[in-house]
Amino acid sequence: MMTATAIQGFTQVDFDAFLALRAEEPAWLTTLRKDAWQRFEALDWPARNEEEWSRTDIRLFHLDRFAMPTTSDVAPPLAPGLLTHDVDLAGQLIGYNSQAATESLAEEIASQGVLFGSLDRLVIEQGDLLRPYFDREVVNRSKDKFAALHAACWSGGTLLYVPKGVAMEKPFHALSALGDGGIDLSKTLVILGDGAEATLLTETASTSETDSGLHCGSIELIVEPEAKLRYVNLQNWSKGVWHFAHQKATVDRNATLQWTIGALGAKLAKVNQEVALTGPDAEVQVNGVMFTEGRQHLSYNTHQHHQAPYCRSDLLYKSALQDRARTVWRGMIKVDVAAQRTDAYQRNDNLMLAPTARADSIPGLEIEADDVRCTHGSTSGRVDESQVFYAMTRGFTRTEAVRMIVAGFFQQVFDRISIESVRVALGEAIAQRVQDLDQPTPSAN
Repeated sequence: MMTATAIQGFTQVDFDAFLALRAEEPAWLTTLRKDAWQRFEALDWPARNEEEWSRTDIRLFHLDRFAMPTTSDVAPPLAPGLLTHDVDLAGQLIGYNSQAATESLAEEIASQGVLFGSLDRLVIEQGDLLRPYFDREVVNRSKDKFAALHAACWSGGTLLYVPKGVAMEKPFHALSALGDGGIDLSKTLVILGDGAEATLLTETASTSETDSGLHCGSIELIVEPEAKLRYVNLQNWSKGVWHFAHQKATVDRNATLQWTIGALGAKLAKVNQEVALTGPDAEVQVNGVMFTEGRQHLSYNTHQHHQAPYCRSDLLYKSALQDRARTVWRGMIKVDVAAQRTDAYQRNDNLMLAPTARADSIPGLEIEADDVRCTHGSTSGRVDESQVFYAMTRGFTRTEAVRMIVAGFFQQVFDRISIESVRVALGEAIAQRVQDLDQPTPSAN
């Protein structure tokens, strides 16, 4: 069993101590970790002269202010999460500072061969089963220094494995929490076998609104032929958390994926989200909701990669910005030569709630096939004052009027979400963040 030992930094000595705590892991995983650590040490931190990072400044980020995960943290009482109200769950996992705190799985579900719980534990118990999926390297471990760090030092995390032909009606839920100054290096791995069906709700939270912390994580979704996955990821860290993540799904023949993200928290977030349609007739829908305030900076790079013919992808991101917050969205649809008859769409809309907010929207297409339909769109605008005035003449305060307008702005995304608890939770969380705008917002000058 792992022993409780503090690890204070990210040096070679610290990494060796980290591996010593994980001596029960399969040898193949230790080899992968060591290889990723060598990549981490060889890579430089991203620079502002790199196109992907030109609008995201991480000069104030210092890794040496954090430490590798330990097994000594005791989780405080944690709320069950925003997405689970009135939801009958098949299983639940709650993690704290990169460690599993509690986990549960209904016996009738486990009896069908379903695995759900701490990835730390299950990779030891089911190493032979999981090795081929790690070997796929769904997320490129050399993408950048953050990806390599995570691949070397991931800890905690969630596994959902649904065998071939098994359909789960009840959703699974995983919550990752951070204490003040804590670190979360969790990995989420979802594997749906041929013809399987499942829903996974994941969310993050901090123990208080002022906590600092670091998340450097990954999400890997593997959707095999004919499988159907609904995946929700709500990022709701406190405003003092640095959030770096690489997220990728592979969707095979006749498989479907609905992927919904909500980005509400973090001091700075830099996320790469990719979907790869690898088999004919695969279909993906990506829904994104972002709300920023204060001086938050959220940067999301999305990539729809069509590798096979007759596939469909549809991405819709909407963001609303208050105060001096900033969002960056860079979208790319890439169509390989073999991906004839592709139907792909991406759209990003931004609602500016203050003249001091800023939204950068950069859609893109890279098409190598000659029989495709690929389109994109982007809009940015302020709240329509005539709509605010109309609502106020009917007895609403300015804040109430703005909340209604914001809700209407996001409604197009909410209508695409098939999980009622997610629609309600996102709507309520955003409504709570709309500040009192009765007084005119000062100009940028």
